[in-house]
Amino acid sequence: MTRAMGAAMRRIHVGNALSAFGLGFTVPYLYVYVAQVRDLGAVTAGLVLAVFAVAALVVLPFAGRAIVRRGALPVLLAALVTAAVGALSLGLAGSASTVLVSAAVLGAGQAVMQPALATMIVDCSSSETRSRAFAMQFFLQNLGLGIGGLIGGHLVDTSRAGSFTLLFSIEAAMFLVLVAVMATVRLPRAPKIEGAPAGSAKGSWKQLLGNRAMVQLCVLGFVLFFACYGQFESGLSAYGTEAAGISTSTLGTALAANTAMIVVAQFAVLRFVERRKRSRVIAAVGLIWAVAWAVAGYAGLGHGSEAMATAAFVSTYALFGLGEALLSPTVAPLVADLAPEGMAGQYNSAFALVKQLALAVGPAVGGPMGASLHGPYIVTFLLCSLGMTVLAVGLGRRLTPVQNQPSLAQSRVVAQGGAPAEPAPSHA
Repeated sequence: MTRAMGAAMRRIHVGNALSAFGLGFTVPYLYVYVAQVRDLGAVTAGLVLAVFAVAALVVLPFAGRAIVRRGALPVLLAALVTAAVGALSLGLAGSASTVLVSAAVLGAGQAVMQPALATMIVDCSSSETRSRAFAMQFFLQNLGLGIGGLIGGHLVDTSRAGSFTLLFSIEAAMFLVLVAVMATVRLPRAPKIEGAPAGSAKGSWKQLLGNRAMVQLCVLGFVLFFACYGQFESGLSAYGTEAAGISTSTLGTALAANTAMIVVAQFAVLRFVERRKRSRVIAAVGLIWAVAWAVAGYAGLGHGSEAMATAAFVSTYALFGLGEALLSPTVAPLVADLAPEGMAGQYNSAFALVKQLALAVGPAVGGPMGASLHGPYIVTFLLCSLGMTVLAVGLGRRLTPVQNQPSLAQSRVVAQGGAPAEPAPSHA
């Protein structure tokens, strides 16, 4: 990595941390703000949370084409300004209509940030360094979310609407500061992605859908986000309180265990991941999460002591965290390595769209099941985790050797004294 690429990458990581900070700073308090502080009721508060998901689903199909045609940095700057306007207007909004419109603007801006930042990471890395770069991104995102939620929680006061106005104003100002920081980024010319199929950078969805490996990865990604991230704040928490009798304070401890596992394990597992086939790593995560769901099932059986149920439930979240740490340097770099030259923005946006769909469907399915259908809930998501393993093994057959294990490219350079041979296209 050149000095210029290193400087750009540092600013990109700052952008990732601050964007995650903004998300953790305000989103956990949206429900309370709308329902109680602005006295707009639980229905409007629920609609606000739904609007975030809908706004992302609307803008992401267009974000990929914009990144391809205009570049990741201009799209990111536009998203940051949009998010700043949405955050400030949300803090000042007093009616249901203005709250919903402001939430849509903020949600749209935040949704576009991630594929834009991910594409900038691709532009500033090679396939050999990409796993480490995305691992750092995931680490900083979790750190930003945690710190943002902690600071935001100390600023808000439900008896003072002004404290929430201050909260959203600080978020808006932070986005504008981030505009100034990111405007100084000088991106190198986008490198050719080793092993990527040749193609024109027209942002064509038809071309993306013709890449069978990418389509299979999107299916795998949907199951992944549906069975894990889509359950954290809905089905799994409902199951824990209803079936296992877990207290709300224990839920907080479990979430803390998840974050702690990510922080501790992220770079410890990185060397292990870099030396293994990506498909096998994802398959292993499916098995780890299957164990996590089995442990959650034990927590809800009710045959052991309260302490055993608590320990089992906290362990469930910790096992999910271990799986997340293994996935962060695996899945996002694979999306980039499947993209033809110049189309990383389209592929990143498509995968972000799949994630949003899963995060919208996951709570809708898991919430009611976790609250009342305890046995079927555990069995369903245990099978989803095993399905991840099966899909990952199948995906491995569609990947070229270098796409599946980028360290092979470096090994070929050492062995041959030159550039690695160009692999065959994966979407043929």
